[in-house]
Amino acid sequence: MRIAFVGKGGSGKTTSAALFSRYLAELGRPVLAIDADINQHLGQALGHDGPPPRALGADLPWLKEHLRGSNPRIAGASSMIKTTPPGPGSRLLDLDPEGELLRRHSAVAGGVRHLVTGEFDEADIGVSCYHSKTGAVELYLNHLVDGPGEYVVVDMTAGADAFASGLFTRFDLTVLVSEPTRRGVGVYQQYAEHARGHGVALRVLGNKVTDPDDVTYLREQVGDALLGWFGQSAWVRAAERGAVAPVGALEPANLAVLEAVLAALDERQRDWAAYHRGTVEFHLRNAAAWGNRAVGADLAAQVDPDFVPGPGALPTVRA
Repeated sequence: MRIAFVGKGGSGKTTSAALFSRYLAELGRPVLAIDADINQHLGQALGHDGPPPRALGADLPWLKEHLRGSNPRIAGASSMIKTTPPGPGSRLLDLDPEGELLRRHSAVAGGVRHLVTGEFDEADIGVSCYHSKTGAVELYLNHLVDGPGEYVVVDMTAGADAFASGLFTRFDLTVLVSEPTRRGVGVYQQYAEHARGHGVALRVLGNKVTDPDDVTYLREQVGDALLGWFGQSAWVRAAERGAVAPVGALEPANLAVLEAVLAALDERQRDWAAYHRGTVEFHLRNAAAWGNRAVGADLAAQVDPDFVPGPGALPTVRA
């Protein structure tokens, strides 16, 4: 199951994503956390010390060639764009930590294995769009076959930036973290409007809630979308200072919120055929808008009309 945490900058989405990831790990669930924001803070929130793992977005040629595998519809890595879908011969991925990609690009912190899309480096400044980085996550998720009882937690870019690609459709549940303010709720309303018609399961998680008036405000503004809310937390404050304790020591009311998020996620059912149709739809859009011109080929030809990913499509030798 895949869950994305979104929200305006400073809402607490990174803290929430890290907290939920560690909660899953302490329950003994297989979990992979992904920092899909070029402002790379998820690893630190998980308790990672030292340099971050090798970034996916900084290794795009290798990533594309790795995912292309022996797919006969893709001439080479240079003809792959961020939306290129998998097909027969593509290298589908799982969450096996011994797979080549996770060995090359992931690190473990707070009991959680995590990936990063990567931040801007000197060569990118004034030249590259941040989607050159986040596109790596989209490619990764399009080729990932996560199985039952496995979890992928993604810390997304702030606000509505995710709508510049099809990345916002890659999740079983999207949780928008909102403070009980007009700006926080405004981001939810914008996100809900953009996501309408794309099959996005969107819920709201209140944060920095201090009193019943805050809860009333959130309920009035988002209605049944409200999944729960975090109150003030000495546990979180200590964690932000580097004193990381077991998640089981979190305040009972805040721990119950994590339980509610997991229950909502576990209620979801993945329809792999519908999921792949979404992949193809956004690929064709991007191909027509800019991809064909950039690559010099008709990228619609990369789509195999009979291919559907899923557990049954995983090769005997995994990556």
